[in-house]
Amino acid sequence: MKRIKTYILIAMLGITSSCNYLDMIPDNISTVEHAFALRNEAEKYLFTCYSYLPDLGVHESNPGFLSGDEIWFFYPYITAYYAQPSDVWEVARGNQNITDPYLNYWDGAKGGKSMFRAIRDCNIFLENIHLVPDMDEMEKDRWIGEVKFLKAYYHWFLLRMYGPVPITDVNLPISVTPEEAQVFRDPVDDVFNYVVNLLDESVLTLPTTIVDQVNEIGRITKPIALALKARVLVTAASPLFNGNPDYANFVDKRGVHLFNSVYMPEKWEKAAQACIDAIEMIHSNGNQLHYFSPAVNTYNLGPELKTQMDIRAAITEKWNSEIIWGFNNSMVNWIQRYAQPFVDPASVMTNGSSRPKGQWAPSLKVAEMFYTKNGLPIDEDLSWHYTDRYQLQEAGEEDKYHIKPYYTTAKLNFDREPRFYADLGFDGGIWWGNGNYDRETPWHLEAKSGQLAGKRRADEHSITGYYTKKLIDYRSVLQTSGVYSVQQYPFPEIRLSDLYLYCAEALNEVNGPTAEAYHWINLVRRRAGIPDVEESWSLPEVRTQGKHLTKEGFRDIIRHERLIEMAFEGTRYWDLLRWKRAETVLSQQIIGWDINQSETVPYYQTVLLFSQSFKKKSYLWPLKESSLIINKNLVQNPGW
Repeated sequence: MKRIKTYILIAMLGITSSCNYLDMIPDNISTVEHAFALRNEAEKYLFTCYSYLPDLGVHESNPGFLSGDEIWFFYPYITAYYAQPSDVWEVARGNQNITDPYLNYWDGAKGGKSMFRAIRDCNIFLENIHLVPDMDEMEKDRWIGEVKFLKAYYHWFLLRMYGPVPITDVNLPISVTPEEAQVFRDPVDDVFNYVVNLLDESVLTLPTTIVDQVNEIGRITKPIALALKARVLVTAASPLFNGNPDYANFVDKRGVHLFNSVYMPEKWEKAAQACIDAIEMIHSNGNQLHYFSPAVNTYNLGPELKTQMDIRAAITEKWNSEIIWGFNNSMVNWIQRYAQPFVDPASVMTNGSSRPKGQWAPSLKVAEMFYTKNGLPIDEDLSWHYTDRYQLQEAGEEDKYHIKPYYTTAKLNFDREPRFYADLGFDGGIWWGNGNYDRETPWHLEAKSGQLAGKRRADEHSITGYYTKKLIDYRSVLQTSGVYSVQQYPFPEIRLSDLYLYCAEALNEVNGPTAEAYHWINLVRRRAGIPDVEESWSLPEVRTQGKHLTKEGFRDIIRHERLIEMAFEGTRYWDLLRWKRAETVLSQQIIGWDINQSETVPYYQTVLLFSQSFKKKSYLWPLKESSLIINKNLVQNPGW
């Protein structure tokens, strides 16, 4: 493919307002020359290129966390000690706008970094790295591969949010006229191709592994580049970008169509091959699904808690064998504080920034999303109590690794798959770790009003009655002083089970259900402690017999599996968009238990918290209105 070139001007140092390409003027030439005069200075510039990676481990910077329906908060939230989630959460509440958009990664505002500024600095690096005298060519080539990857990633980040974006291959020279700076948006297929080509180029010079684990862990490698390529091509093949008739009339001011409205099945073939290539490379590199193996071998967890910890540790264990790409620039700290409820009866409820918040509240429909213990959706398993799920039941001794024995809670919380108990906390639910590692008498949650994990303050509680256990490292400890000591970990941007499910999805779209497609999803299910797809969906208790035998049925199964496996990792929102399911799923009611009640029966009455309404225009994020005024050649996304 012939590379398409669009240019941006170089930004003036110190600009803090909107930094799109029309605000740019050249840097001081001597400053650029100094930056590449020696290896040490050039390395600083390399790290500058890395510095633009989004802070995805911080919820007010991650569009995938609070723009959908997974996590809900009390409202209004202005009295909270740490109230920043308000900006991002307005997107989920339907309040995105064009005047000053939330999470503006186009211009760099309202919680978003400027991806165009990031691309600009990547271009400066690539144009000048050859000048550095005290470096060998092999090291230069490696750094070039890293920056080409970063440049591809920043384009990809914009593409996933905004659709067609200007391809920014090189920076514009000082001699440009204002008219020449009026760039156009490029068609999405061109942008996808550009990103993939850059990733292919980066793979040629990237290392396969990181040798210096102390100083270089988290830097880009071949497996990371191949995994991102797989994600990009799966997205390109998905309904939002592949033959989407909704954008048939989306044209720029030249009359160029920015979306191809004709479905292209070969996109799935490319995606499937990219997934297989990535997995083969990653396996040869020694990566595999992670299983919990703590340094302290005295826990004696037993099979039930061990499976739960296999699931939790795949996220929270630093640089475990499943993590393909972790963000060293974005450690998961505050999310743990937001998610952690009070579980230790000896803890003192003190004030302060370090105290747990317990505010990250999964909605009731997310709790209902998880399978039964048979590995089936709750409305597909005829042996499960679907119609009675909101009624009450007392736990027995046989439930002790999931629910406190003789505690009364909703039937919804019984006989669920291990990921339900690994990912969620709930009233009466067992909470192993975080200061109590006794298998027989772990913590359990008490979440009714006035109870330890329940509503005790106006601004720090779960609004639904559910809690996000999955993201909390089991070694993060709430001390008796009320101080929460957090075991931080890098945000896992891509992990192996994520890639397995992409592969199953792409293979099914190419050839329908096959042994190979079943293989990849079953690897994920086995680690999760549930039967293989063929076994679960062949049980006599299945409502829809044979669903896994058709492409359409298996597609639904794969998508459901993905939403469960990747829950609370910032992917659900993007998956719903690329599948074009957001109009349905994000236009439902957000429901929780009545957390204002202190008694069991009234507590387990459902309460409507919010009625979401996702509009078709929201599949693509809006450009800021002032950007369209500055650059007359830009067009707004449809509906905005």
